[in-house]
Amino acid sequence: MSTLALRRFGSSSKAKGKKKAKRRAATVSTEYSLLLTATLCLLALGAVMVFSASSTTRVLQNGGLSDSAFYLKRTLMFGAVGLVVMHLAARHGLTAVRRLTPALLAGSIFLLIVVLGAGNTVNGASRWIGSGFLQIQPSELAKVALILYGADLLSRKPKRARSIEGMMPFLLVVGASCLLIMLQPDMGTTMVIAFAVGATLVAAGARPRDLGMLALGIGVLALLLTVVEPYRMARLTGFLDPGGDVHGAGFQAAQAKIALGSGGIFGVGIGNGVQKAFYLPEAHTDMISAVIGEELGLIGIVGVVGLFAMFGYAGLKVAQKARDNYGKLLVAGLTSLVLVQATINLFAVMGLAPLTGVPLPFVSYGNSSLMASLFAVGLILNVARGGTASVARASTGSRAGKLRVVEGGRAPARERSRSSGVRKAKSGGGGGGNRGSRRSRHGGRRRASG
Repeated sequence: MSTLALRRFGSSSKAKGKKKAKRRAATVSTEYSLLLTATLCLLALGAVMVFSASSTTRVLQNGGLSDSAFYLKRTLMFGAVGLVVMHLAARHGLTAVRRLTPALLAGSIFLLIVVLGAGNTVNGASRWIGSGFLQIQPSELAKVALILYGADLLSRKPKRARSIEGMMPFLLVVGASCLLIMLQPDMGTTMVIAFAVGATLVAAGARPRDLGMLALGIGVLALLLTVVEPYRMARLTGFLDPGGDVHGAGFQAAQAKIALGSGGIFGVGIGNGVQKAFYLPEAHTDMISAVIGEELGLIGIVGVVGLFAMFGYAGLKVAQKARDNYGKLLVAGLTSLVLVQATINLFAVMGLAPLTGVPLPFVSYGNSSLMASLFAVGLILNVARGGTASVARASTGSRAGKLRVVEGGRAPARERSRSSGVRKAKSGGGGGGNRGSRRSRHGGRRRASG
């Protein structure tokens, strides 16, 4: 009866385990679907609004001789490439990306140095390398590389997040990268990195006291950098007093408010906006939210905010249910990276924050930003599917003690079979050898005593 009861208990526990696994898989698939749906909807909206925001100015620039779909074609082309990258990263890219993190970080820092000397200068800023449709913005790669580096470092040694001294290697690399970005100059991207790194440290378990000290230091430094640079000071004063210089520093903010006010609740209709025609500078990039507000109205802005809220909810749920610490930190950092960028852009357009030139993820025109964002989404989707890239230690052979990155947190099949063979040899062929040895010892004792 006891054996039968044990069998029944075992079968019931297995059934419960299968039910829990199915329930967990259903939850993950739901979050995966939410992330994918929000991303694709934002991409579709971005393609429509980029064409609407750029076609009018393209036609009016050269008397109708320019291609009105110029920016749309580029957006569709790089969007298609980005979706392929996202798919590859979502299917089998987590382990390879973790192994390549040092190379990605070193490459991004190298490009940040190169762009200062050989970059293309646009509106007084040197942020791009290359020419034509092959222009690269190194700061976009650096944003993702820093989050990858932080997730890898803090997951290998979780105690580093408990003190500023432990976080110092990560903070030094972030500080050096932000310094190079500020020299371009690009304070908006620096702010995005600072907030995303802070979210990664929060997920890693950093103490509130340490985070407060870091935030205070960064805030004082940001204020000093704003005061010493005239154009940054002009943006700050334009934010604090929008009506003080509506034809100068406050022009862009004033035009954005006019666009939002003209749209009302339902908007004037796609393509019927007026502010994008030379009134809103960079309407298809930094100020595309104002175009959405004018042509789609309050409903359009609420829809954009809702899609980003869906993305953030699903991303943070994936981070909470990640199978390892690396996946949790990676998803928390990348999700925060997208949300912080979207928040800064929307707040600046609505007059709740100074203008920083930060594009709206997935929606604004920007090839490097689009590629980097879709790559980040692919990594998040990989974790949502249950992917891991844990660090394990080899226990046999000449590789003992060396750190290796293993997909799914398990050793390869060859090493598992080798280790199982070692265990069987130690146990004497599944336990029979031990019993035989005990019998021989007892038998020897009996013969000796006889």
